[in-house]
Amino acid sequence: MSPALRAIIADDQALVRTGFRMILNADGIDVVGEAADGAQAVAAVRRSRPDVVLMDIRMPQMDGIEATRQIVSDTANETRVLILTTYDLDHYVYAALTAGASGFLLKDVTPEHLVASVRLVRSGDALLAPTITRRLVERFARRDDVRAGLHRDLSGLTPRELEVLRLLATGLSNAELAERLTLSATTVKTHVARILSKLGLRDRVQAVILAYETGLVSPGA
Repeated sequence: MSPALRAIIADDQALVRTGFRMILNADGIDVVGEAADGAQAVAAVRRSRPDVVLMDIRMPQMDGIEATRQIVSDTANETRVLILTTYDLDHYVYAALTAGASGFLLKDVTPEHLVASVRLVRSGDALLAPTITRRLVERFARRDDVRAGLHRDLSGLTPRELEVLRLLATGLSNAELAERLTLSATTVKTHVARILSKLGLRDRVQAVILAYETGLVSPGA
């Protein structure tokens, strides 16, 4: 039997933390810590090494963006960050994604979706809501004030890998990519894994952002 998924909840509202803790615990996810601001979140991650952090963006002392950046930059752990936000297309969300977050959720998410998303992020399939994430990236990818410099040389990718990356950036799932390219799901998964490895990216979210920031895909295309 595999060990229970371990999570930390970072939000400055105690009621939100309590509600999410109850939902996750009820589904067998072990909440190993809570934090009321970004600095506490960073400290909790270093102490507990959870699988996933549910991270609010707007918190006192240190916001969720800086906390995410510090957590992801620590190569000693593989903790994934799942951003919580109140507003769809909040420009802070894009900054958090470029800082290394693996996806985002609105705070009015259903209990079932919350649990499924936490498990999905842990599995590495991080593009939680392709259509929303795509709209977010398209809206903010060209704004200098939120860009975080995810620059990579794409010359090491094969023509097929470039094609997969271009389609991935439009929000297609692996199953949709397989259908579009007339490939098996296993082959598509292999292509995506090789793209992430060659470009030194953590997950699909960073791949989407990179496709826009390198000009491989243009906003509105």
